[in-house]
This record gives sequence, structure tokens and C-alpha cells, in this order.
Amino acid sequence: MVMNMEDKIIKELIKLSNKALKKKEVPVSAIITCNDKIIVKAYNKRERKNDVLGHAEILCIRKASKKLKNWKLTKCNLYVSLKPCSMCQEIIKQARIENVFYLLEKPESKKEYNNTNFIKVENIKNKEFKQMLSLLFISKRK
Repeated sequence: MVMNMEDKIIKELIKLSNKALKKKEVPVSAIITCNDKIIVKAYNKRERKNDVLGHAEILCIRKASKKLKNWKLTKCNLYVSLKPCSMCQEIIKQARIENVFYLLEKPESKKEYNNTNFIKVENIKNKEFKQMLSLLFISKRK
């Protein structure tokens, strides 16, 4: 029996998630494809690496960027075992990934606890930073 690409990817996601579980990680896995070929795969390593960015999606994006020598992954698709969190969603968008396919939604009981406050600092030097950013983007558009 010949396995189609989707079945092959799902089988691999399960295998990777089992690896994560055995290493006491949240069993989330990710795969990036390009031109209908698996180019990279990863599973969560947040606990093992003691790294807040150790999510499977981010690890996959880093590997794919290195492999393709480009941070813009415009021709790539991402497959994930669990719908990406808000942090990963933003990184996925920044990486310009074309499509994200996920198997499961986050459980309703899983709440994100975050008490971080974002406070804008008003300072006379803000104009300098604004000018630097403007100059950079003007030079990139030329």
C-alpha cells in the first residue's frame, strides 16, 4: 500500500510526539515541507533545553531557514500536531510560511497565564529611534 503525503506526515508527527513524550516534553511536533517534500522536522525541547523558544514550530523554522539559507519560507508549509500558540503563530507569520496545517486545537482547560505588562516609555530620545528605523526601511525600499 502506497502512503500519500498527508498520511506520511501524520505518521511522522506521531513518531516525533512520542519522542517528546518519552523525554517528558509536551508532545507537540512539527514538520516543514517544500515542494511536497519533508525538509525538516522537530518536537518540543522546551524543558530539556530550558528554553522558552524550544517549541517544535520555532525549532522547525530555525532548521528550515538554515537549510534553505533564507528566513523567508514563502514556499513552505508547516504541519503541527497542535494548533500553534500565539507566540508561534506570530513567528510563523514573520517567516512568511504559506500554510499551516494542524491536527488538534488546544484543550479549553489549557489557559495561558501571563501577567506581563507592556508599558510605552515616553522619552525625548524616542525620536532618534524612530529616525533610525525610518532610515533603515527607506534604504531597503530603494
